[in-house]
Amino acid sequence: MCGIAGQVRSDGRPAEPALLARMCAALEHRGPDSRGIHAEGGAGIAIQRLAVIDLETGDQPVFNEDRSVSVVLNGEIYNYRELRARLEARGHRFATNGDTEPIAHLYEEHGPELARELHGMFAFALWDSRRRRLVVSRDRIGKKPLFYSKRDGALSFASEIRALMQDPEISRDLDAGALDSYLSYEYVPAPMAAFAAVRKLRPGSTLVWEDGRVTIERYWRLGYADKLASPDPSEVHERIRELIRAAVRRRMIADVPLGVFLSGGIDSSVVVAAMAEASSEPVKTFSIGFREERFSELPNARLIADRFGTDHHELVVEPDAVSLIPRIVRHYGEPFADSSSVPSFQVSELTRREVTVALNGDGGDESFAGYERYVAGLRTERLARRLPGPMRAAIAAAGRRRRLRGDPLRTVNRATRLARLLGMAPPERYRLTMATLDDAGRDALYSEDFKALIGESPAPRVILDAWEAASGGGVVDHMLEVDVNTYLPDDLLVKVDIASMAHSLEARSPLLDHELMEYAARIPCEMKLRGSEKKIVLRDALRGWIPDQILDGPKRGFALPMVGDWFRGELRGYITETLTDPRALGRGYFEPREVHRLLDSHMSGEADHSHPLWTLLMFEVWQQQFVDDGGAAAAAAS
Repeated sequence: MCGIAGQVRSDGRPAEPALLARMCAALEHRGPDSRGIHAEGGAGIAIQRLAVIDLETGDQPVFNEDRSVSVVLNGEIYNYRELRARLEARGHRFATNGDTEPIAHLYEEHGPELARELHGMFAFALWDSRRRRLVVSRDRIGKKPLFYSKRDGALSFASEIRALMQDPEISRDLDAGALDSYLSYEYVPAPMAAFAAVRKLRPGSTLVWEDGRVTIERYWRLGYADKLASPDPSEVHERIRELIRAAVRRRMIADVPLGVFLSGGIDSSVVVAAMAEASSEPVKTFSIGFREERFSELPNARLIADRFGTDHHELVVEPDAVSLIPRIVRHYGEPFADSSSVPSFQVSELTRREVTVALNGDGGDESFAGYERYVAGLRTERLARRLPGPMRAAIAAAGRRRRLRGDPLRTVNRATRLARLLGMAPPERYRLTMATLDDAGRDALYSEDFKALIGESPAPRVILDAWEAASGGGVVDHMLEVDVNTYLPDDLLVKVDIASMAHSLEARSPLLDHELMEYAARIPCEMKLRGSEKKIVLRDALRGWIPDQILDGPKRGFALPMVGDWFRGELRGYITETLTDPRALGRGYFEPREVHRLLDSHMSGEADHSHPLWTLLMFEVWQQQFVDDGGAAAAAAS
């Protein structure tokens, strides 16, 4: 696991080693073990390495036999041994024992399409000096990030935006549409970035730069159309267990200590179970909990730790964890408002004290339908189909006339939201389900100047385009596929990558193995979701392996579930002062009256605005670090 960066130019100017060194310095937390820079002609690639595989000879960049091809890799290639054997049989000679060098030789065999041969999590950059060609590629699911900026025949790239912005030629003008999308969904969706001159390479995609010309192709996309025909449940269950065991074994390849994030839920529990089977020593497990017991999964985590005899470590999140916000914002580099970044940051710090690599349970919900919104979406669709059109319209109109007050989970609030959704088409319904601030909320919040700057909001198209591109047949498959292409790579995987790499910790996700995900996508939806039951096929597959108490227990999120109460208590002064500071209100984005209304309504208990307020809080702290003073604070901070 590492951080990579580089620059290529077609104007004949050399890539500056000093610039590459600055980019590397901004990535040092991702790879503190070694730095490698290779510059020739108008190209330069660089890396900060976290040594995990091949500790002796694995430093990068690596080269092919005649050094005409150089490569830097962020991530891990799990099938590198098989690839090496195949390439050696074809006459290729290797100088290292690591997982990066096969990429150079695969390029000689397959050209820019080589990523199809890789099984792993990765973002790599390859420079072909003979053809003056740069090839940059991301893994299928989007575990490893890649930012880039192209202008006037030049292209710069980096694993994190803070490193990319070390290039003084990149404009710091903000992308108003990206910020509008952030305020809708709590993250900036790819390919957008917070800065207008910066883009993100999408998952499963390869970018090729050749003498100033850029092409981008997507080499993989998860499909949902091809379903198992009349599947036998016992065979499906056995195949799921086989794929999970194989995925975990692949991710245990390392020359450094390993552990696992244990939340106490189904997904992380099965990762612990599979690791315990494959390990000759007790697995090291790491858990985060909350002092509010109704939100904490520590008891379940302890149950799994005891069941599988792990070496268990725990930490309880307290309100003073918010003191981490400036540091967290600095690492994310863009506005990012998934509040689970705070416990993720803390569990990564705890874990890194003991191990260098940690497995986790990410991906189970998106493959096997584990979120409550899937249940709600299916129920709403079935109800909408049963109701005559005029009745749906009347119910929706009545819902729009009501205001949501108090706890969002109150029956009257849930009924009001359902009424509003009934009048919408399924993709529009799901878009609003995923939105923290809906269209009306953003319209009330934005100043007229900011609305003019945004123009037509791009936020709706993030979900609507993904829905239209979905290959599945029913509403559940559509929701799953939309999440795999938006929420999963742009929120969840960003959260874990940044939180873990901030502490030089490599995070691996067995349930995001593409072979497991491809099989799960073929399983009929009725085997995953029935009534209010979620993840049915996965629960049944794990029965007898994982305790029933875990399989049948309620799902708890990993966010800060009590942040709304904290805003009314310990953090009341902090959020009020931050959001009503003259500097914040004077930026011109938001109507001060609406900011005050959101705060007053939340503090009084009239409504729960914890999500919008957290989103605004993270946005303002990001402004302070990355926009004020030209971003000097973020650039100077470690």
